[in-house]
Amino acid sequence: MKSDTVIETIEVAALTIGMHIHLDGGWMSHPFPRSNFKISSLDQIATLRSLGLQRVRWSPHDSDFSHSTGRWDTGSQTGTGVEPATPPVASDTPDPVPDSAAEAVPTVAAPTPQDLHRAALAAQRAALAACERQFADSARAARQVFDSVAAQPVAARHGAQALTEQLVSQMIGNQELCIRLLSEGAGDKASAHALNVSVISLLIGRTFNLSEAEMLDLGLGALLHDIGKAELPERFRHREEHLNAAEIKLYETHVSLGIAQARRMELAPGASLVIAQHHEHIDGSGFPLKLQSDRTTVPSRIVSLVNRYDKLCNPVNPGKAITPHEAVALMFAQGKNKYDPAILGAFIKMMGVYPAGSVVQLTDDRYALVVGVNSSRPLKPRVLVHEAGVPRDEALVLDLETVSGLGIRRSLKPSALPERTLDYLSPRPRVSYFFEPIQNGGTLA
Repeated sequence: MKSDTVIETIEVAALTIGMHIHLDGGWMSHPFPRSNFKISSLDQIATLRSLGLQRVRWSPHDSDFSHSTGRWDTGSQTGTGVEPATPPVASDTPDPVPDSAAEAVPTVAAPTPQDLHRAALAAQRAALAACERQFADSARAARQVFDSVAAQPVAARHGAQALTEQLVSQMIGNQELCIRLLSEGAGDKASAHALNVSVISLLIGRTFNLSEAEMLDLGLGALLHDIGKAELPERFRHREEHLNAAEIKLYETHVSLGIAQARRMELAPGASLVIAQHHEHIDGSGFPLKLQSDRTTVPSRIVSLVNRYDKLCNPVNPGKAITPHEAVALMFAQGKNKYDPAILGAFIKMMGVYPAGSVVQLTDDRYALVVGVNSSRPLKPRVLVHEAGVPRDEALVLDLETVSGLGIRRSLKPSALPERTLDYLSPRPRVSYFFEPIQNGGTLA
């Protein structure tokens, strides 16, 4: 686009094929590959309308409009069956009145329900794909940090800081965020655990209005909390029931090994304390120093709680996994003495009684999978509903916040679902989370 191009705004309802538009808000704010592009189909217009936008910016200079004839150039619109309307042009003189009705340019027909469904489905898929793409990029960056930390500790710190700064910059602000359930294959186990703990910890930190510096320490410490495990044999990197007392002691050394690695990486004290204290409990029952709450930091207490939650949902042995709903209930029942009550309360309030990944039955008896939770208003999550007669790849995510009279009756284990429903909903064996902004109207940005 030329630097002297005039940019105007136009109502979304007046958009037509051939207009070159500019969307604000970054790549996570919409499902399109680019933020500025020329509209080429009615599906794109329907998708824009489904986003809830009122006006967008557009460039008459870059649009398919002939200034010599005052009409649209329809050469690139073959096969659409619709000739777009003449765009509004800023002018001090009134538009000429057509000599006859034959010269009037037809307007774009309103989208049909099928058009809107197709556009909403495309937007839903694109938004999830964008979220999973960003998670995958973050997981690769985390993997590079873990792979390079032994040989290049300072360079690894720079990489970890860059990733943390990116996450924090996307969270800081007044916009509401959706905690999104991702597909099973997002990231390897080590990086997925580190990212899960980082993302959820940062979201909790956000609810406590931590400063940007505190958020960076929290995110960096959460990302690197298990960095000491790299020096342990694989079979001792997780606390399993079959380990004897000596093997448990060896497992617990990952904390001291992590502290030593933090020194080599030259981490700031705040992030280093998260690594040192992420297994401490407020009642003094943790390790390695059995510290109580008055001797631990807020970021450390946040990571201690979130680390436990993710281990319950994503244990080394998938057969021992419990659902996110069960994990929240268990931590509420058994964790009151181990975790900071304010942090535990904020965690449950943010994640909801039915966190993303929970299998539920709705009040109308249909089964559903919770796929997204508004971190500010979690009681009405977004669910993928088993609809008889609707193919799974055409099912829309239902926002319970916008549906009157419909709620969640109970949570279920996946094994309790009818076989056809289990195949349809396909609950994830491994739960991975990321986040995305929500517009004021409650829709995903």
